[in-house]
Amino acid sequence: MAALKDFLKADDIQKALDAVKAEGSFDHKKFFALVGLKAMTPDNVKKVFQAIDADQSGFIEEEELKFVLKSFAEDGRDLTDAETRAFLNAADKDGDGKIGIDEFEVLVHEV
Repeated sequence: MAALKDFLKADDIQKALDAVKAEGSFDHKKFFALVGLKAMTPDNVKKVFQAIDADQSGFIEEEELKFVLKSFAEDGRDLTDAETRAFLNAADKDGDGKIGIDEFEVLVHEV
């Protein structure tokens, strides 16, 4: 499995993680822009999705979302329950309680 640092710059990852260090400060749109995901091609965004999909189920479930920042760096914090729910609600367009690869790509490139 590819590591996120294979696709993203270490400086961008650190800048994005620093911006969401405080509990309750996670905003997916801001984070995606800072980390460099928003500027990536859909194919590369899908590779990032696969790196975040820890159990390789083809979906990012709520439990994986809670630890999403740790996917970017080991010292990333856990998302709060409220941040996790807000992230899931923003991405889960079909209401199945998890984020599919296409839903993730749409979320990343959302304006």
